[in-house]
Amino acid sequence: MHGGIGRSINHVEQIENLQRPITMEAGSIVLMDLLWSDPTENDSVEGLRPNARGPGLVTFGPDRVMEFCNNNDLQLIVRAHECVMDGFERFAQGHLITLFSATNYCGTANNAGAILVLGRDLVVVPKLIHPLPPAMSSPEASPERHIEDTWMQELNANRPPTPTRGRPQVANDRGSLTCI
Repeated sequence: MHGGIGRSINHVEQIENLQRPITMEAGSIVLMDLLWSDPTENDSVEGLRPNARGPGLVTFGPDRVMEFCNNNDLQLIVRAHECVMDGFERFAQGHLITLFSATNYCGTANNAGAILVLGRDLVVVPKLIHPLPPAMSSPEASPERHIEDTWMQELNANRPPTPTRGRPQVANDRGSLTCI
């Protein structure tokens, strides 16, 4: 899933029963939770909490993850939606993994990416993708690189910020949760 289970998703069938295609305007609380909910800061913060991403959005604790897994006979939930510094992050004693495959997100996070490899016995093994080191040449030396950098800067200026999990935010930083 993209976001998480939030407050409303208790059974996989709720996700399966979403009418497709769907728009956000036609969406339900199930869709909002599926797309935009996040786990709490760590395994010691249980229950549901307001999410700094916006009104009506929630964070969910490890207790919700365990309840969902038990209700659906699952061992693991894999989600994305948040840049994590090591490319993956375990939550709820390993029953939820946040997976983020983009390295150096938006050219500013310097994070690793990761993929998950499933073994024959369904053991999940994260494999890291390390960010490329900065190029030694300057943008003036490569017009293509300069065009690429300008395009990325324009894209980032119009993209809503995605906070990096586990990294403290500066109060006046554009990427800060307080600005969302």
